[in-house]
Amino acid sequence: MKRKNKMSNKRMIIRLKKISFVLIFILFLELLYVGYSVLFHHSLSLYFDGINAVASAENFYVTVGSNNDNDYYYEKAKISKYNSKREKTFEKVYNVGYNSAYFGVLLDGDSIVAVGSYEKTKKEHDDSVRRALIVKYDSAGEIIFSKDFKLLDNSKFTSILSVSDGYLVTGQSIYQNTRVGSKVGGAILLKYDKEGNLLWTVHYGSNKTAVFNDLLVVGESIYTVGLDEGNLGIICQYTMNGEFITHNEYQYTDDIGFSGIVLLDNHLYVSGASHTNVDDTNALIVEYDLSCIQQNQVIYKNTGSTRFHKMIVDSDYNLVIIGVIEKNKKSTRHRTDTYTYDGIIGKYNSSLEKISVITYGDERDDFFTDLHLIHGEYLVVGYSSYEDGSYLSKFIRYSDALKILGVES
Repeated sequence: MKRKNKMSNKRMIIRLKKISFVLIFILFLELLYVGYSVLFHHSLSLYFDGINAVASAENFYVTVGSNNDNDYYYEKAKISKYNSKREKTFEKVYNVGYNSAYFGVLLDGDSIVAVGSYEKTKKEHDDSVRRALIVKYDSAGEIIFSKDFKLLDNSKFTSILSVSDGYLVTGQSIYQNTRVGSKVGGAILLKYDKEGNLLWTVHYGSNKTAVFNDLLVVGESIYTVGLDEGNLGIICQYTMNGEFITHNEYQYTDDIGFSGIVLLDNHLYVSGASHTNVDDTNALIVEYDLSCIQQNQVIYKNTGSTRFHKMIVDSDYNLVIIGVIEKNKKSTRHRTDTYTYDGIIGKYNSSLEKISVITYGDERDDFFTDLHLIHGEYLVVGYSSYEDGSYLSKFIRYSDALKILGVES
């Protein structure tokens, strides 16, 4: 009987050792899997840091955009301030909700006002829809107010302009799916007071595609530019109270539409891209009078698709403009198409005669998003992609002759 108990105990010990070994092995595999997952996740989660807009004062400037420098790799709206030596004095991330980005910025005295979009709730994050966002900061980067807005499923603010009694904002509020029938939404123009209270809203065009990308105030009129359904570039005129006056349509632009507007010699100049065929576009500047009647246009062609994005008027009363060239490189071996992007900067006179257009293509991809005239130099902002797949912010300083004076990341 004792021998049987000893044999039984011995078998039990052996069985327990086997079970312990199996459990330890499973735990080891789980730890190995977790470690591998973390490392693999980090290898797939490429770093992104981009600038979408810049505003400048006499001795400093600010930029807005987004990055994914957080544990969950969410895109987060950010605002950065630099001194006259281009040294960063602060950077603030809008760490509310889920994904977010800023697309426009202005300086209002000591305050900074940024506009963009964000996912406020878990449902919005799961559905990949956003609310439009306006945030006002003090000179130290502390939030004064934060307001969001939407009419339909998916909304964003694209640009902002300061007036004496508030802020004018453009953007979009559209259906994410194919629902129809609503009379609201599409391209939107809004006015806020200086405390962030919404004063009025107007909308224009298709509630599935229309967007206002930029705006300008001339006298007692607000001019907006953007896109309507069917790849129609649009320019609209409103009173200072948001009452519609007139509009004009351009056939046909790309799927961004008109993206920039400036005033020169009492005429309006609008930037964008015109469709040449199904695949390619040419960069475009269109001249309008103050009644939105087209006067002139110029097209810039290059290999692949080109577009002009934003522009300014310099001290010589020329148009200085930035954009992008998209080139399609076909691989017959793998039967796939790859695309590369180069930034472009150009200069035209008021008659839309080309003075110079320069291509910038130092990295794998280069995107120019905004520009300002600062101390006699053209400061171009944007971001570049590199061979490891990461994206980094970039500043390029150009001379009056469009010669590169410096490049900083």
